[in-house]
Amino acid sequence: MKILVTGGAGYIGSICVEQLLNADHEVIVFDNLTEGHRKAVDPRAELITGDLQQRCDIEDALEKTRPEAVMHFAANALVGESMENPSKYFRNNVYGGLNLLDAMVATGCRKFVFSSTCATFGPPDRLPIDETLPQRPINPYGESKLMFERVLRWYDEIHSLRFVALRYFNAAGATERFGEDHRIETHLIPNVLKVALGQKDHVEIYGTDYETPDGTCIRDYIHILDLAQAHMLALGTTESGFFNLGTGGGTSVREVIAACERVTGRSIKVIEKARRPGDPARLIAGSAKIKSELGWSPRFEAIEPIVESAWQWHVRNPLGYGD
Repeated sequence: MKILVTGGAGYIGSICVEQLLNADHEVIVFDNLTEGHRKAVDPRAELITGDLQQRCDIEDALEKTRPEAVMHFAANALVGESMENPSKYFRNNVYGGLNLLDAMVATGCRKFVFSSTCATFGPPDRLPIDETLPQRPINPYGESKLMFERVLRWYDEIHSLRFVALRYFNAAGATERFGEDHRIETHLIPNVLKVALGQKDHVEIYGTDYETPDGTCIRDYIHILDLAQAHMLALGTTESGFFNLGTGGGTSVREVIAACERVTGRSIKVIEKARRPGDPARLIAGSAKIKSELGWSPRFEAIEPIVESAWQWHVRNPLGYGD
């Protein structure tokens, strides 16, 4: 297929682009490069620089390339920032997304895969978190993604725009060529690995008194390659739907740090701090639906191979993409 990937210069988008190309799809990347990196764009893909908040940019790109499907990764995704600047999140994640959908309708593209998030649920009533649980986001980031999910349902009904929305839990890991390099890094694994690389003095643990075996938060980490596989499976379905995406397992903050120490062979200095407001003790995905309906199955369920892939990439690219 010919696929246009928005946000294809970012962490998740770049690796999905690589895997799509490896599967012989033709890929066009659309990115404004404010968060992504030009060097993260696979050279086999065409890059169009543009901004989703400019309707003419994305409509021109779709008119020129005429893709059969769109994968949409372009979004702001920092929870803390969204609490300080909600306008940025609603403008980019909702308004920019609307421009994309309208451009698809105008140019006749009717297949859409959306990068959503477990943040649409907020603190869960029970675990694992499956698709039947109520969605009650507690920050503008999660709210903006939920708003766009609701928009998708109506574009499906009114414009026959078929979509699959994948609600990720904690994406992690790397491929040999592409990895995680955020300008503002909030994710645990790369921050721990920066300590192992000597780029940071310590890593911080926020909260050690949760009702978990070791007192720290537990999260569901999913390897980026398993995530990319889910996106490619989504291209093959003709029905619209929402799917939660995780391994169904959980790893605590202390367990992640211990895994990083084992993989790198280096000790990690830790500073313990108070809990952050709004951090649930556990977030675990229920992925039975995507397994049964799309045939998805994760290859990496233990934390060590996820950390190992990330570490190897960071060792090869200690300064990330260097831009």
